[in-house]
Amino acid sequence: MMRTPQQPQIKEEYGIVLDFLQHGYPFDEKRVPIAQVLGKTHLVLLEVIPKREVTLQPGEEVYVGDEKRDKIHHVAGRINYDKLTPTAKMEFESAISKIVDENPKRWVEFFNKAGPISKRMHQLELLPGIGNKHMWAIVEEREKKPFESLQDMVTRVPLMPNPKELIIKRIQLELEEADKYRLFIG
Repeated sequence: MMRTPQQPQIKEEYGIVLDFLQHGYPFDEKRVPIAQVLGKTHLVLLEVIPKREVTLQPGEEVYVGDEKRDKIHHVAGRINYDKLTPTAKMEFESAISKIVDENPKRWVEFFNKAGPISKRMHQLELLPGIGNKHMWAIVEEREKKPFESLQDMVTRVPLMPNPKELIIKRIQLELEEADKYRLFIG
């Protein structure tokens, strides 16, 4: 899951609208409608330009891929977390939560397959709230039998923090560029 600089640029197919600015950014001379979107697969933040007369709602799923788009005219490009509007930042956690809920297998697979980064650091330890003891407890349990769900992990690993919350916090850290390692975002 960790991306190296040599990998080709990734593209999103679908995204979740975090904010829609019908009149564009307040201090932008162009005043073109724009939306801030979180990609569902690679978790990248995008600015998209909707088609004329289209109104978007926070939480709405939109197609942003290369084929014919029904609501989006074009993808303006990637944006950094610090460029998100206050509304987009408020919607961010619920969008990530929706993404985790829609594809739980992806996140369980991470916990089942995460490995060491170096002799002193493991991918699991990059999750906020997972220290050395939790990391070893997770590794030992998954060696006995792979986890079947996030709830299975909570049941089997003593004092396990909520895995969904750990994933959400980690994705936010990665988008804020608070860490050099990337577990989840493209």
